[in-house]
Amino acid sequence: MSAALRLGVNIDHVATIRNARGGDHPDPVRAAEIVAAVGGDGITAHLREDRRHIRDSDLARIQAATNLPLNLEMAATEEMLEIALRHKPHAACIVPERREERTTEGGLDAAGQHNHLAPIVSRLNDANIRVSLFIEPDPRQIEAAMRLRAPVVELHTGRYAHLWLDGDAAGIEVELKRIADAAALAVKNGIEPHAGHGLTFENVQPIAAIPQLAELNIGHYLVGEAIFIGLEESVRRMRTLMDAAR
Repeated sequence: MSAALRLGVNIDHVATIRNARGGDHPDPVRAAEIVAAVGGDGITAHLREDRRHIRDSDLARIQAATNLPLNLEMAATEEMLEIALRHKPHAACIVPERREERTTEGGLDAAGQHNHLAPIVSRLNDANIRVSLFIEPDPRQIEAAMRLRAPVVELHTGRYAHLWLDGDAAGIEVELKRIADAAALAVKNGIEPHAGHGLTFENVQPIAAIPQLAELNIGHYLVGEAIFIGLEESVRRMRTLMDAAR
């Protein structure tokens, strides 16, 4: 039996629905409270440069509403660094960000952007904010995380999710091995591996079964399912599937 796997719930898209009409409903803070009540282990929120979902004012409200750790997803910019240092979330996950993308489209090139990332990671570390790098499951990127002294990496599972949708069994096996190998390499070198992107009730268990992974971060799917079955049931069902895989 592997160690328990944590579930971090990304509540961005509750805010997306709110912002579609303006006003305050539905409130992402209420979503955070529900996640805390039904067994989630953390809240993830991505404050984008264009503020398309989470707003600056949401961050302090989320932190005040629950005792769950807040994982702030952020681009590697001076603006976002200053916001992180002001709010002091439990963790800051540095992600690639392009204004024209609908969602994060791939992992951060930590190897290619070392000189840009190094002072940002250093300042977050010095503020006791746990730094995570959202990267592809690639040894080169794990090695870059080591050089940057990032204590956590989050492995991008988007390619795996697309292969699942395509029904590409052979490709799925290759990608699962790539993710598992990256997780093992991270642990071997003292880095805690997480994973996320595109995970669903149908595809989560092979990822959850990778013993080195400590946490999965899942958002869009859970909020989408909540329209049909409620957020409480959506989170509970994901929690049950993850636990069964372990």
